[in-house]
Amino acid sequence: MVMAGPLLFLLLHFTLVQCDITDGNAEHLKREHSLMKPYQGVGSSPSSQWDFWGSTLVTSSYVRLTPDERSRQGSIWNTVPVYLKDWEMHVQYKIHGSGKKNLHGDGIAIWYTKERLHPGSVFGSNAKFHGLALFIDTYHNDEAADRSFPYIYAIVNNGSLPYDHGNDGRNSELGGCSSEIRNKDHDTYLAIRYSKGRLTVMIDIDDKNEWKECIDIGGVRLPTGYYFGASAATGDLSDNHDIISMKMYQLMVEHTPDEDSLDWTKIEPSVSLLKSPKDNIDDPTGNFRSTPLTGWKVFLLLLCALLGIVVCGVVGAVVFQKRQERNRRFY
Repeated sequence: MVMAGPLLFLLLHFTLVQCDITDGNAEHLKREHSLMKPYQGVGSSPSSQWDFWGSTLVTSSYVRLTPDERSRQGSIWNTVPVYLKDWEMHVQYKIHGSGKKNLHGDGIAIWYTKERLHPGSVFGSNAKFHGLALFIDTYHNDEAADRSFPYIYAIVNNGSLPYDHGNDGRNSELGGCSSEIRNKDHDTYLAIRYSKGRLTVMIDIDDKNEWKECIDIGGVRLPTGYYFGASAATGDLSDNHDIISMKMYQLMVEHTPDEDSLDWTKIEPSVSLLKSPKDNIDDPTGNFRSTPLTGWKVFLLLLCALLGIVVCGVVGAVVFQKRQERNRRFY
Protein backbone atom coordinates (compact mmCIF):
# COMPACT_ATOMS: atom_id res chain seq x y z
CA MET A 1 0.00 0.00 0.00
CA VAL A 2 2.93 2.32 0.59
CA MET A 3 3.86 2.11 -3.08
CA ALA A 4 0.28 2.54 -4.36
CA GLY A 5 0.34 6.33 -4.03
CA PRO A 6 3.51 6.89 -6.09
CA LEU A 7 2.37 4.35 -8.68
CA LEU A 8 -0.97 6.10 -9.05
CA PHE A 9 0.76 9.47 -9.30
CA LEU A 10 3.03 8.23 -12.09
CA LEU A 11 0.10 6.76 -13.98
CA LEU A 12 -1.93 9.98 -13.74
CA HIS A 13 1.08 12.08 -14.71
CA PHE A 14 1.68 9.95 -17.79
CA THR A 15 -1.97 10.25 -18.85
CA LEU A 16 -1.88 14.04 -18.51
CA VAL A 17 1.26 14.25 -20.63
CA GLN A 18 -0.48 12.32 -23.39
CA CYS A 19 -3.38 14.81 -23.36
CA ASP A 20 -1.15 17.88 -23.69
CA ILE A 21 -0.95 17.54 -27.46
CA THR A 22 -4.53 18.75 -27.92
CA ASP A 23 -4.14 21.90 -25.81
CA GLY A 24 -4.16 24.38 -28.70
CA ASN A 25 -3.75 27.76 -27.02
CA ALA A 26 -5.13 30.61 -29.16
CA GLU A 27 -2.48 32.95 -27.75
CA HIS A 28 0.22 30.77 -29.29
CA LEU A 29 -1.48 30.38 -32.69
CA LYS A 30 0.93 31.52 -35.41
CA ARG A 31 -1.36 33.00 -38.04
CA GLU A 32 1.43 33.52 -40.56
CA HIS A 33 1.83 29.73 -40.67
CA SER A 34 -1.90 28.86 -40.43
CA LEU A 35 -4.43 28.18 -43.17
CA MET A 36 -8.01 28.91 -42.09
CA LYS A 37 -11.37 29.95 -43.52
CA PRO A 38 -12.08 32.19 -45.40
CA TYR A 39 -8.53 31.52 -46.68
CA GLN A 40 -7.39 35.11 -46.92
CA GLY A 41 -3.77 35.51 -47.91
CA VAL A 42 -3.91 32.58 -50.35
CA GLY A 43 -2.70 33.29 -53.86
CA SER A 44 0.26 34.35 -55.95
CA SER A 45 0.52 37.99 -54.86
CA PRO A 46 3.71 39.19 -53.07
CA SER A 47 1.77 39.57 -49.81
CA SER A 48 0.30 36.05 -49.90
CA GLN A 49 1.23 33.68 -47.09
CA TRP A 50 0.08 30.57 -48.97
CA ASP A 51 0.63 29.63 -52.60
CA PHE A 52 -0.88 26.72 -54.51
CA TRP A 53 -0.17 24.67 -57.60
CA GLY A 54 -1.69 22.15 -59.99
CA SER A 55 -5.30 21.04 -59.61
CA THR A 56 -5.74 22.84 -56.26
CA LEU A 57 -9.06 24.69 -55.95
CA VAL A 58 -9.61 27.21 -53.14
CA THR A 59 -13.27 27.67 -52.12
CA SER A 60 -14.87 29.41 -49.16
CA SER A 61 -15.27 26.08 -47.30
CA TYR A 62 -12.23 23.98 -48.20
CA VAL A 63 -9.03 23.75 -50.22
CA ARG A 64 -9.40 20.86 -52.65
CA LEU A 65 -5.97 19.54 -53.62
CA THR A 66 -7.40 17.08 -56.16
CA PRO A 67 -10.89 16.40 -57.44
CA ASP A 68 -12.24 12.86 -57.74
CA GLU A 69 -10.62 12.50 -61.17
CA ARG A 70 -7.73 10.46 -62.54
CA SER A 71 -4.13 11.66 -62.85
CA ARG A 72 -4.39 14.91 -60.91
CA GLN A 73 -1.87 16.58 -58.60
CA GLY A 74 -2.17 19.60 -56.38
CA SER A 75 -0.48 21.29 -53.43
CA ILE A 76 -0.62 24.33 -51.18
CA TRP A 77 2.42 25.77 -49.41
CA ASN A 78 3.14 28.33 -46.72
CA THR A 79 5.40 31.06 -48.14
CA VAL A 80 6.78 31.99 -44.71
CA PRO A 81 9.64 29.85 -43.32
CA VAL A 82 9.15 28.50 -39.79
CA TYR A 83 11.78 29.54 -37.22
CA LEU A 84 10.13 27.87 -34.22
CA LYS A 85 12.14 25.20 -32.40
CA ASP A 86 9.06 23.58 -30.86
CA TRP A 87 5.72 23.54 -32.62
CA GLU A 88 2.43 21.75 -33.11
CA MET A 89 0.44 21.61 -36.35
CA HIS A 90 -3.26 20.69 -36.31
CA VAL A 91 -4.67 19.57 -39.67
CA GLN A 92 -8.38 19.27 -40.42
CA TYR A 93 -8.98 17.34 -43.62
CA LYS A 94 -11.44 15.17 -45.54
CA ILE A 95 -10.86 12.38 -48.07
CA HIS A 96 -13.94 11.22 -49.94
CA GLY A 97 -15.07 9.99 -53.32
CA SER A 98 -17.19 7.62 -55.34
CA GLY A 99 -14.66 4.76 -55.35
CA LYS A 100 -15.56 1.62 -53.46
CA LYS A 101 -13.24 -0.30 -51.12
CA ASN A 102 -9.70 -0.59 -52.50
CA LEU A 103 -10.71 1.40 -55.59
CA HIS A 104 -9.53 4.86 -54.59
CA GLY A 105 -6.29 6.76 -54.21
CA ASP A 106 -3.77 8.00 -53.54
CA GLY A 107 -3.86 10.18 -50.41
CA ILE A 108 -2.56 13.37 -48.78
CA ALA A 109 0.94 14.33 -47.63
CA ILE A 110 1.71 16.96 -44.97
CA TRP A 111 5.20 18.42 -45.41
CA TYR A 112 7.75 20.32 -43.35
CA THR A 113 10.58 20.65 -45.84
CA LYS A 114 13.36 22.82 -47.20
CA GLU A 115 11.75 22.78 -50.64
CA ARG A 116 8.34 24.19 -51.49
CA LEU A 117 6.23 24.00 -54.65
CA HIS A 118 8.43 21.28 -56.13
CA PRO A 119 6.07 18.94 -58.03
CA GLY A 120 7.07 15.31 -58.05
CA SER A 121 6.08 11.68 -57.91
CA VAL A 122 5.34 11.36 -54.16
CA PHE A 123 1.78 12.47 -53.52
CA GLY A 124 2.34 15.31 -55.98
CA SER A 125 5.61 16.53 -54.48
CA ASN A 126 9.39 15.99 -54.58
CA ALA A 127 10.57 12.44 -53.81
CA LYS A 128 14.04 13.28 -52.42
CA PHE A 129 12.99 15.95 -49.96
CA HIS A 130 14.81 17.50 -47.00
CA GLY A 131 12.73 17.39 -43.82
CA LEU A 132 9.60 15.67 -42.55
CA ALA A 133 6.71 14.12 -44.45
CA LEU A 134 3.55 12.64 -42.98
CA PHE A 135 1.63 10.49 -45.45
CA ILE A 136 -2.09 9.69 -45.27
CA ASP A 137 -1.89 6.84 -47.74
CA THR A 138 -5.19 5.40 -48.98
CA TYR A 139 -3.95 3.03 -51.68
CA HIS A 140 -2.19 -0.27 -50.95
CA ASN A 141 0.73 -0.81 -53.37
CA ASP A 142 2.55 -3.30 -51.13
CA GLU A 143 1.06 -6.79 -51.19
CA ALA A 144 2.19 -7.52 -47.62
CA ALA A 145 -0.75 -8.36 -45.37
CA ASP A 146 0.53 -6.88 -42.11
CA ARG A 147 -0.56 -3.30 -42.86
CA SER A 148 -4.16 -2.23 -43.28
CA PHE A 149 -4.94 0.79 -45.46
CA PRO A 150 -5.64 3.70 -45.21
CA TYR A 151 -2.32 3.98 -43.38
CA ILE A 152 -0.68 7.05 -41.81
CA TYR A 153 3.12 7.09 -41.52
CA ALA A 154 6.08 9.45 -41.17
CA ILE A 155 9.42 9.74 -42.97
CA VAL A 156 12.38 12.01 -42.21
CA ASN A 157 14.73 12.53 -45.15
CA ASN A 158 17.95 14.45 -45.77
CA GLY A 159 17.51 14.27 -49.53
CA SER A 160 19.34 10.97 -49.91
CA LEU A 161 16.53 8.46 -49.36
CA PRO A 162 14.45 7.47 -52.41
CA TYR A 163 10.76 6.85 -51.82
CA ASP A 164 9.84 3.25 -52.63
CA HIS A 165 6.39 3.38 -54.26
CA GLY A 166 6.12 -0.38 -54.60
CA ASN A 167 6.41 -0.81 -50.82
CA ASP A 168 4.54 2.36 -49.85
CA GLY A 169 7.67 3.91 -48.34
CA ARG A 170 8.13 1.00 -45.97
CA ASN A 171 11.95 0.96 -46.11
CA SER A 172 12.20 4.51 -44.74
CA GLU A 173 9.07 4.62 -42.57
CA LEU A 174 9.62 5.61 -38.93
CA GLY A 175 6.25 4.50 -37.61
CA GLY A 176 2.57 4.56 -38.43
CA CYS A 177 -0.97 3.36 -37.82
CA SER A 178 -3.99 2.23 -39.76
CA SER A 179 -7.03 4.51 -39.75
CA GLU A 180 -10.39 4.38 -41.53
CA ILE A 181 -10.55 8.02 -42.63
CA ARG A 182 -12.37 7.82 -46.01
CA ASN A 183 -15.95 8.93 -46.68
CA LYS A 184 -16.70 10.03 -43.14
CA ASP A 185 -19.82 12.14 -42.54
CA HIS A 186 -17.59 14.56 -40.64
CA ASP A 187 -14.10 16.00 -40.96
CA THR A 188 -11.07 14.14 -39.66
CA TYR A 189 -8.10 15.57 -37.76
CA LEU A 190 -4.46 14.96 -37.00
CA ALA A 191 -1.97 16.76 -34.78
CA ILE A 192 1.77 16.77 -35.44
CA ARG A 193 3.97 17.83 -32.53
CA TYR A 194 7.72 18.38 -32.62
CA SER A 195 9.33 19.29 -29.31
CA LYS A 196 12.81 18.67 -27.86
CA GLY A 197 13.67 16.07 -30.47
CA ARG A 198 10.42 14.12 -30.18
CA LEU A 199 7.91 13.66 -32.99
CA THR A 200 4.35 12.77 -31.95
CA VAL A 201 1.34 12.29 -34.22
CA MET A 202 -2.20 11.97 -32.87
CA ILE A 203 -5.40 11.35 -34.84
CA ASP A 204 -9.10 12.02 -34.29
CA ILE A 205 -11.27 10.29 -36.90
CA ASP A 206 -14.57 10.39 -35.00
CA ASP A 207 -14.83 14.19 -34.52
CA LYS A 208 -15.19 13.73 -30.75
CA ASN A 209 -12.06 15.62 -29.68
CA GLU A 210 -10.67 12.31 -28.50
CA TRP A 211 -7.13 11.77 -29.70
CA LYS A 212 -5.44 8.47 -30.37
CA GLU A 213 -1.68 8.09 -30.56
CA CYS A 214 -0.42 7.07 -33.98
CA ILE A 215 3.32 7.80 -33.89
CA ASP A 216 5.73 8.73 -31.08
CA ILE A 217 9.43 8.78 -32.00
CA GLY A 218 12.39 10.21 -30.09
CA GLY A 219 15.76 11.26 -31.45
CA VAL A 220 14.31 13.31 -34.31
CA ARG A 221 16.35 16.31 -35.51
CA LEU A 222 14.60 18.91 -37.64
CA PRO A 223 16.00 22.34 -38.52
CA THR A 224 14.24 25.67 -38.48
CA GLY A 225 13.66 27.72 -41.61
CA TYR A 226 11.64 25.06 -43.46
CA TYR A 227 8.16 25.36 -44.97
CA PHE A 228 4.83 23.69 -44.25
CA GLY A 229 2.67 22.42 -47.06
CA ALA A 230 0.13 19.83 -48.14
CA SER A 231 -0.14 17.91 -51.39
CA ALA A 232 -2.18 15.11 -52.93
CA ALA A 233 -2.26 13.02 -56.08
CA THR A 234 -4.49 10.61 -57.95
CA GLY A 235 -3.53 7.95 -60.51
CA ASP A 236 -5.75 5.43 -62.20
CA LEU A 237 -7.87 5.64 -59.05
CA SER A 238 -9.02 8.88 -57.45
CA ASP A 239 -10.59 10.74 -54.53
CA ASN A 240 -11.41 14.26 -53.43
CA HIS A 241 -8.57 15.37 -51.14
CA ASP A 242 -9.62 18.40 -49.08
CA ILE A 243 -7.76 20.50 -46.53
CA ILE A 244 -10.13 22.39 -44.22
CA SER A 245 -7.51 24.03 -42.01
CA MET A 246 -3.87 23.89 -40.92
CA LYS A 247 -3.26 25.59 -37.57
CA MET A 248 0.26 26.11 -36.29
CA TYR A 249 0.93 26.60 -32.57
CA GLN A 250 4.14 27.66 -30.90
CA LEU A 251 5.09 25.49 -27.93
CA MET A 252 6.64 27.35 -25.01
CA VAL A 253 9.53 25.04 -24.12
CA GLU A 254 12.74 25.87 -22.28
CA HIS A 255 16.03 24.80 -23.83
CA THR A 256 19.50 24.51 -22.36
CA PRO A 257 22.04 27.28 -23.10
CA ASP A 258 23.90 24.87 -25.40
CA GLU A 259 20.71 24.18 -27.36
CA ASP A 260 19.90 27.88 -27.63
CA SER A 261 23.39 28.64 -28.91
CA LEU A 262 23.04 26.22 -31.85
CA ASP A 263 22.31 27.47 -35.34
CA TRP A 264 19.10 25.51 -35.84
CA THR A 265 18.95 26.39 -39.53
CA LYS A 266 22.10 24.27 -40.08
CA ILE A 267 20.73 21.10 -38.49
CA GLU A 268 20.60 18.10 -40.84
CA PRO A 269 17.24 16.26 -40.81
CA SER A 270 17.89 12.90 -39.15
CA VAL A 271 16.62 10.31 -36.69
CA SER A 272 18.70 8.50 -34.08
CA LEU A 273 17.34 4.96 -34.09
CA LEU A 274 18.73 1.83 -32.49
CA LYS A 275 17.70 -0.02 -35.64
CA SER A 276 17.09 0.72 -39.29
CA PRO A 277 13.77 2.40 -40.24
CA LYS A 278 12.97 -0.59 -42.47
CA ASP A 279 12.80 -2.75 -39.33
CA ASN A 280 10.11 -0.53 -37.79
CA ILE A 281 7.20 -2.74 -38.78
CA ASP A 282 3.81 -2.18 -37.21
CA ASP A 283 1.94 -5.00 -35.53
CA PRO A 284 -1.43 -6.28 -36.84
CA THR A 285 -3.32 -3.78 -34.69
CA GLY A 286 -1.69 -0.89 -36.52
CA ASN A 287 0.40 0.31 -33.59
CA PHE A 288 4.13 0.90 -34.00
CA ARG A 289 6.11 -1.63 -31.97
CA SER A 290 8.73 0.85 -30.85
CA THR A 291 6.35 3.52 -29.56
CA PRO A 292 6.77 4.52 -25.90
CA LEU A 293 4.93 2.60 -23.24
CA THR A 294 1.30 3.45 -22.61
CA GLY A 295 0.03 4.32 -19.12
CA TRP A 296 -1.17 0.79 -18.38
CA LYS A 297 2.11 -0.72 -19.54
CA VAL A 298 4.03 1.63 -17.26
CA PHE A 299 1.74 0.69 -14.36
CA LEU A 300 2.15 -3.04 -15.02
CA LEU A 301 5.93 -2.72 -15.29
CA LEU A 302 6.09 -0.84 -12.01
CA LEU A 303 3.81 -3.42 -10.39
CA CYS A 304 6.00 -6.27 -11.67
CA ALA A 305 9.09 -4.48 -10.38
CA LEU A 306 7.45 -4.06 -6.97
CA LEU A 307 6.49 -7.73 -6.84
CA GLY A 308 10.02 -8.67 -7.85
CA ILE A 309 11.43 -6.59 -5.00
CA VAL A 310 9.03 -8.23 -2.52
CA VAL A 311 9.92 -11.74 -3.76
CA CYS A 312 13.63 -10.97 -3.55
CA GLY A 313 13.15 -9.61 -0.04
CA VAL A 314 11.31 -12.73 1.12
CA VAL A 315 13.88 -15.06 -0.45
CA GLY A 316 16.70 -13.01 1.06
CA ALA A 317 15.09 -13.16 4.52
CA VAL A 318 14.67 -16.96 4.30
CA VAL A 319 18.29 -17.44 3.20
CA PHE A 320 19.53 -15.13 5.97
CA GLN A 321 17.51 -17.00 8.62
CA LYS A 322 18.87 -20.38 7.49
CA ARG A 323 22.43 -19.09 7.63
CA GLN A 324 21.84 -17.79 11.14
CA GLU A 325 20.53 -21.20 12.25
CA ARG A 326 23.52 -22.92 10.62
CA ASN A 327 25.96 -20.60 12.37
CA ARG A 328 24.37 -21.33 15.79
CA ARG A 329 25.29 -25.05 15.43
CA PHE A 330 29.02 -24.19 15.70
CA TYR A 331 28.66 -22.58 19.16
